Amino acid sequence: VMAMAAALRGPSGRFRWRTQATAGGVRGSARGAAAGRQDYNLLVIGGGSGGLACAKEAAQLGMKVAVVDYVEPSPRGTRWGLGGTCVNVGCIPKKLIHQAALLGGMIRDAPHYGWDVAQPVLHDWRKMAEAVQNYVKSLNWGHRVQLQDRKVKYFNIKASFVNEHTICGVTKGGKETLLSAEHIVIATGGRPRYPTHIEGALEYGITSDDIFWLKESPGKTLVVGASYVALECAGFLTGLGLDTTVMMRSIPLRGFDQQMSSLVTEYMASQGTRFLKHCTPSRVQKLPDGQLQVTWEDLTSGRENMGTFSTVLWAIGRIPETRSLNLENAGINTSPNSQKILVDAQEATSVPHIYAIGDVAEGRPELTPTAIMAGKLLARRLCGQSLDVMDYSNVPTTVFTPLEYGCVGLSEEEAMARHGEEHVEVYHAYYKPLEFTVAERDASQCYIKMVCLRKPPQLVLGLHFLGPNAGEVTQGFALGIKCGASYEQVMRTVGIHPTCAEEVAKLRISKRSGLDPTVTGCG
Repeated sequence: VMAMAAALRGPSGRFRWRTQATAGGVRGSARGAAAGRQDYNLLVIGGGSGGLACAKEAAQLGMKVAVVDYVEPSPRGTRWGLGGTCVNVGCIPKKLIHQAALLGGMIRDAPHYGWDVAQPVLHDWRKMAEAVQNYVKSLNWGHRVQLQDRKVKYFNIKASFVNEHTICGVTKGGKETLLSAEHIVIATGGRPRYPTHIEGALEYGITSDDIFWLKESPGKTLVVGASYVALECAGFLTGLGLDTTVMMRSIPLRGFDQQMSSLVTEYMASQGTRFLKHCTPSRVQKLPDGQLQVTWEDLTSGRENMGTFSTVLWAIGRIPETRSLNLENAGINTSPNSQKILVDAQEATSVPHIYAIGDVAEGRPELTPTAIMAGKLLARRLCGQSLDVMDYSNVPTTVFTPLEYGCVGLSEEEAMARHGEEHVEVYHAYYKPLEFTVAERDASQCYIKMVCLRKPPQLVLGLHFLGPNAGEVTQGFALGIKCGASYEQVMRTVGIHPTCAEEVAKLRISKRSGLDPTVTGCG
């Protein structure tokens, strides 16, 4: 039986289509909505970094905008508010807990600088978690207020496409609402992947969706995976004094410079993180005492091993949130391999007025700042304010492992594959941060390299920095590299002394020849 669709004329004179929550009502109302005027100029599906940036920018430029967002609880039952992965279960809580771990290291350094601090200093997970979670909740509220201030309508509903202009949203209680728009932006992001083929993985494991919302310490933890998420989590857990093991099937930080990646894991190992390399888990069982017994295979020897842990954290990649969107109803094409949405340079999908930004879009960096900028630029184009499209080249990023790794541009491997080994020059240096000296910290992995074209003026193709405050260092140099900086220009840059960043402007040694290119002749 078709539900009656009531067209309610709002204060703006536009029609808003709503349905009663009865069987079959959505489809009938959708036909009516498609034939009439649209509810909104722009409808954004997903209340994460990219979606919110796009919605707020469009509203500020005069569009009538709605945002729909719904967080499906994790298998563990974890749920959170508006703001997406970055705010709730990503960048923000990760960086705060990383900072907590760094503070632990500074406390251990303190006696060298004259502070009388009784050792060892114990960490209170519950207190830290409460403080971090309260801050995240304040951000959730802040996003709600910002939407309201910009007159963006917010719907806490799970959206799926009815047709190319209409979505059906379902509340937690099952009530259905139809919304239609001239333009639709999909910004649903992704969620952690579970290895469902492994016995006990779903029942007993957690992911990054859960770790930041634990009320109690995870205790002895096995982190499965070699992604930046895996290494960041393992790093801060070790830094907080927890027994932590990383199980890796293959290489660490796939897609990043592999020399830098090896140095990252070397430093982590030196700080106490254990690594099980070339191993894959096959079973997770819960013991009577609540501990988790993990069985794994050593791929090198073929032997089976077992270990007991309090927590198993899966960090083996992410999958796009596209499965429940019913994209086929709107004719939106996805990649058969990744299930991400195919987009062009304008962020447009196979349907010209439907767009996708952020992690859900194929071929885009899974980074908050790129999603934010892409969302803002898209909003400006839709409002006729600009023709600028997002430039995804030379995007800087940082992996917040105990020794931070910042990079921008090409890895050494990518540069050689693209330009040929004979056309690439790499300048590099190990260095010791001044902060490490008095505290007698090991600086064996503090390392910088600059990847350049060999032909003068030696355009900088990539910069890789491993050391304290890597994000701050890399951000500054990213501007120069974005503007086409050459090696010669970097070498003419005066450093700020004494800093780690100044070491970048002192890279004189060629990795290939071992010679200082600024020294000529014999003397």
